[in-house]
Amino acid sequence: MKKRVTSIAPRSRTSKARATSRTKGRAPSSRGRQARVSRHTNETNIELALTLDGSGRYDVATGVPFLNHMLELFTRHGFFDLQVRATGDVEVDDHHTVEDVGLALGEAFRDALGPKTGLRRFGEATVPLDESLVQVVVDLSGRPFLAYDLKTRQHRVGTFDIELIHDFLLALANQLGANIHVRMLAGRNPHHIIEAAFKAFARAMDLATQRDPRVVGVLSTKGTL
Repeated sequence: MKKRVTSIAPRSRTSKARATSRTKGRAPSSRGRQARVSRHTNETNIELALTLDGSGRYDVATGVPFLNHMLELFTRHGFFDLQVRATGDVEVDDHHTVEDVGLALGEAFRDALGPKTGLRRFGEATVPLDESLVQVVVDLSGRPFLAYDLKTRQHRVGTFDIELIHDFLLALANQLGANIHVRMLAGRNPHHIIEAAFKAFARAMDLATQRDPRVVGVLSTKGTL
């Protein structure tokens, strides 16, 4: 699998037929940064709730078992709280569900972060899993970009199409407005490689979304992110 570098403008919330997506509001700041997203199309129905300042609690049901597993890992290792209920046309394949959950999660992160005041902005983590080693670097810059470099000889983990991991991360990056680099430094087993990537992504996002008392306004000489 060759390295792919992708930069695509964020998808419109109405890019699919009769698609709707809305944020249901945020909790007061004393309860942490939160967002709720509903996304309904002819292909998927998604309800998602995210708390940034959480404890790693998750309740995930997407109809795609491998995606459930990765989202649970991501939530636990990022110390977020995440609830996802998704149904989709998995009788066709898993693509629509996986991509749309990525869109909804990216939107939830964007809305929970708000104006990004006091945000650290950057996060990086390198995580091993047995023979696999994956590095993820995140910049919450407001400019969507995905550099994806996971190489596997196999095309599936069980019944799950490995190609969909790229589509999930690209959808998330576009909606969040994040620069995400994913590099495989070592690896053989595709499950180990993808799991290490999600754990590294979780730790990088945990760092990037933290507040730093030294940051006044936003961490940019432009004055905006």
